[in-house]
Amino acid sequence: MVAAGLLVASMTACSGDSGGGSSGGSVPGVTDTEIVVGTHQPLTGPAAAGYSKISAATKAYFDYVNANGGVFGRKITYKVMDDGYNPANTQQVVRQLVLQDKVFAILNGLGTPTHTGVLDFLNTNKVPDLFVASGSRTWNQPDKYPNTFGFQPDYTIEGKIIANYVKANFAGKKVCVFGQHDDFGADGLKGVQTVLGEDAIASSQTYDVTNTNVAPAIGAFKAAGCQVTISFTVPAFTALAMGTAAQIGFHTQWVVSNVGSDYPTLAGLLKSAGTPLLEGMLSPGYLPSVFDTANPWIALFSRLNQEYNGNAALDGNVIYGFAVGYLFVQALKAAGKDLTRQGIVDAVEKGGFTGPGVSQFRFSPDDHSGYGGMQMAQVKGGKQLAFGPLYTTDDGTGPVTESTPLQEAPPTNGIPA
Repeated sequence: MVAAGLLVASMTACSGDSGGGSSGGSVPGVTDTEIVVGTHQPLTGPAAAGYSKISAATKAYFDYVNANGGVFGRKITYKVMDDGYNPANTQQVVRQLVLQDKVFAILNGLGTPTHTGVLDFLNTNKVPDLFVASGSRTWNQPDKYPNTFGFQPDYTIEGKIIANYVKANFAGKKVCVFGQHDDFGADGLKGVQTVLGEDAIASSQTYDVTNTNVAPAIGAFKAAGCQVTISFTVPAFTALAMGTAAQIGFHTQWVVSNVGSDYPTLAGLLKSAGTPLLEGMLSPGYLPSVFDTANPWIALFSRLNQEYNGNAALDGNVIYGFAVGYLFVQALKAAGKDLTRQGIVDAVEKGGFTGPGVSQFRFSPDDHSGYGGMQMAQVKGGKQLAFGPLYTTDDGTGPVTESTPLQEAPPTNGIPA
């Protein structure tokens, strides 16, 4: 509906229009009483299952902070735009947010194929591009994209951690890989191959989010005799793969990437078949499980979810959304009262942030990736709980190392100091 207007705006705007952040100048999206930030999210489309809940939880956290005085007296306004997980739509809505709505920053834009198309635009216009909701290694290029930062561990690191666990616990088993046909799947596969070797993969298949027929890929896995199937999939396609496998009698140990493994989301998609199909599923994670009710972060976010998010069904997506909101508020406070775009970029690069994750953030001037480690989890008796050590590695050929998971308790009022 706004395509024509956006085209005109994009043709007439210059990069200086939204660069902002210079000392003494007007900063887009920032007044004495308000900070306006925007995001693109799949509220509809093939990735909406589960993911559509993320931005609502982030907004709920901002509402809580706003109710308690905001950040340096400024309240956060969060403009959420639906891109349907369609890269063409993403370019339109992000240009609207930057050129028309004059947002201060883009926060947690979701999706590897979608966000890739707006990287150059955001960095050319010097818009802080914070905590992208994807594990693509693309976000970690400080020289090329100085304003872009990731949030979760990247998919190559995740692939290495998964493969390391598989190598240690499923030695001699035929391993296969199912992945999304973009950097998501490719980066994950690269990580797996780094640890296991290319020849160790019995079959590697991909899917496209515009085609829900995964039967050929799952059939290929069955024909190859795959005993362990590593899946780099969004939730809808995790459920499609598992459901199709059950229909054709393909039995395998599923090891699913974090972004596609949230148990409540998958159980809702698979309905009555969910409980038996999901039992035993393995996955890596970096945030506490909703089933870990003794965790103080889960207790905090559960309370805020009830009070500010309409008591939405609690799952990993809701926890993710609250965690992003908490980190962004930390970054705003670190940037100081005289908020500028360059100031918040500098603050994130300085690092030192804490939160609900089981590992530390990697943020530095030379590293714009997010969380640096993961812990394995498994579904048992309808609960998805973490176990074992914290695994960390790099996105190159470095080893996967083990350490003890670390997690600081949240502040008493749930707002960063």
